[in-house]
Amino acid sequence: MKKIFNVLMIAAAGLFVATSCGSPKKMAESAEEVSVTCNPQVLEVIAGNIRAEVTVTFPEDFFHPKSIVEVVPVLVYNGGETALDPIMLQGEDVTENYETVSSLGGTISKTLEFEYAEGMENSHLELRMTAIHKDKRFPFTAPYKVADGANTTYMLVKTDGSLAYAPDAYQAVISEQNEAQILYLINSATVRPSQLKSDEIKAFQEFLAAIKADERRELVSTEIVAYASPDGKEEFNAELSERRAKTASDAFNKKINNKDIAVETSVSTTSVDEDWDGFKALVANSSIEDRDLILRVLDMYSDPAVREREIKNMSAVYTVLKEDILPELRRARFIANVEFTNYSNDELVALVNDNIEILDEEALLRAGSLLSDPAQKVTVYTKAVEKFNSDRAKINLGVAYLALGNDAEAAGALAGVSDKSSAYYSNAAGVVELRKGNNDAAVALFRKSSLKEAQYNLAVVDILNGDYTEAASKLNGSASFNEALSDILTGDLSSASRILADAKCQCKNYLKAIIAARQGNADAAKAALETASKDEALAKRAENDIEFATIR
Repeated sequence: MKKIFNVLMIAAAGLFVATSCGSPKKMAESAEEVSVTCNPQVLEVIAGNIRAEVTVTFPEDFFHPKSIVEVVPVLVYNGGETALDPIMLQGEDVTENYETVSSLGGTISKTLEFEYAEGMENSHLELRMTAIHKDKRFPFTAPYKVADGANTTYMLVKTDGSLAYAPDAYQAVISEQNEAQILYLINSATVRPSQLKSDEIKAFQEFLAAIKADERRELVSTEIVAYASPDGKEEFNAELSERRAKTASDAFNKKINNKDIAVETSVSTTSVDEDWDGFKALVANSSIEDRDLILRVLDMYSDPAVREREIKNMSAVYTVLKEDILPELRRARFIANVEFTNYSNDELVALVNDNIEILDEEALLRAGSLLSDPAQKVTVYTKAVEKFNSDRAKINLGVAYLALGNDAEAAGALAGVSDKSSAYYSNAAGVVELRKGNNDAAVALFRKSSLKEAQYNLAVVDILNGDYTEAASKLNGSASFNEALSDILTGDLSSASRILADAKCQCKNYLKAIIAARQGNADAAKAALETASKDEALAKRAENDIEFATIR
């Protein structure tokens, strides 16, 4: 009797389990009892991937202890669907190595990640569940739709890159100097007639005469500087250099500045007591055997008397100095200071078309900067490369090609740059890699550049990588499309709106439409979209853009 009672109790217990936990088939038929949520509810593509946190809650007495539930996440979109590997759950009595769900109920959370594919911007995420028991499959009555998607706003980022041309050193006014000198005998201030008839003086006179006929050159001042050599007593040399300044000035006014020249500028006259600077320069450029020793003496002592004494103590050396160096320091210099007015901007542009061959490197680089047409820039920088083969010309040629969209030609021009440490080279080469999609290589190059354009370009990669806050920081103040986009991506709609306030172009109006849609202003969103949709590509994008799901 007791045995029969135990059997009845076991049967009753089994009946209770079957009643409370149902069956695999019952589980499938009761799918509505399962709660499924997703964060976010609107999926977003970040750095080429779609991530979602899905939570499934099974109620008490739902999960059959001997059943397995297969959960397949599927992203359904225009053109197809993508399924992830199944998530396998098991009841308490199943001995597989899956995650267990108690018959008392339970909550399972999983992070799902899909690689973005074209068409997924108009999609939804669903979970397809199937109860499995003893090789029998019981599909749940319907898939669980858990989220819509996917937001691809970050893909609007402008990836052409910000370009920077290497600067020129062109001068609107160039200072020039021409000079000649006369020599005096030792301890004398008398100007010898032969000194005023030298070829050097004649050339100086011809230069002064030519200035009057040159409309681009102007003589702005004339100087006369007289010197005494650094030998003998300092007081005597000071008086001697002053007398030489006076006789040199008289000679200039009477003999050099004749009626054919007639220099009209003021002539300043100065004297240098002892010409130690000239002495040091002549010695340094000489082949005197003890040259280095003499130079060390000059560096060690600043007192003129001590210097002279120490040098005279080197008797053999001093003999050479008296014959070859000191006579060259008993002199007066006639110096003409001239300003050359360079080509104006208009003249440079005209010369590009009419006589480009006469332009030097700096003029060519400046002319290139004045042209707005990248094709014309290519012509100018190509000429600069041909004539001067400089790195700046090659960099700017590469940048001009990039502005034209000729990326292969740009890479070729930049490959010829010998010094690749230039910030301008690094930025341009980085843009080449950015356009190829080689983001890591691009970042490495941009980080070598100190240019603001390189910071802008780094922000582009930040956006592509999903680091929107960092991008917004780098772009702050640029008032660019990408700054407005980064503000939208970080949720700072007011900042983005300020940047886009006066937007006229289609792409910026598209961003304005996104802002208005997020703020629930349907009329403003539609008005901005109307302008943006004049661009065929943007119009097509808007048809599937989930940003506008609420205003369609």
